Amino acid sequence: MDTLKEKLNKALEHFKSEIATLRAGRATPALVEDIEADYYGTKTPIKAMGAISTPEPRQILIQPWDKNAIQPIEKAIQASELGINPVVDGQSIRITLPQLTEERRRDLIKVLGKRMEEERIVVRRAREDAIREVDEAEKRKKISEDDKRRKKEEIQKLNDEINKKIEELSAKKEQEIMTG
Repeated sequence: MDTLKEKLNKALEHFKSEIATLRAGRATPALVEDIEADYYGTKTPIKAMGAISTPEPRQILIQPWDKNAIQPIEKAIQASELGINPVVDGQSIRITLPQLTEERRRDLIKVLGKRMEEERIVVRRAREDAIREVDEAEKRKKISEDDKRRKKEEIQKLNDEINKKIEELSAKKEQEIMTG
């Protein structure tokens, strides 16, 4: 059960970080912090290369600690799926996010749905693995049939809780995208 809880919590955290990268109306450092730039031959996340802030609601400011990192960061952002162009401003990089169009909002909702389904698959696989382990334990006479039934109910309850949290996070993000 502990292994299952750990897997499910990791899935939930992964989903949170995935949807944080989906752009809603406001700029957030999460949009760019995990983009990896080629820094001296090593793929390095932008958050490890400088300070990221949001001085205005639709603007992200990246201030690299090493001025040699400006060009690799700029290239990495241009190559990302965000579809935005950074502007080099002396020792920093500014990203101004355009207002979302209705079409772009719908595209983001589709991406959100896809990511939610991917996470549900991870949760489902974790549940199936746990059920398989319970069945094996019962076959090897390590647990009784009643214990097997109780464990399966517990597993299903955990699974339902995580799926509900994923649904809630998704609904909240969808609202954010549509109104932002």
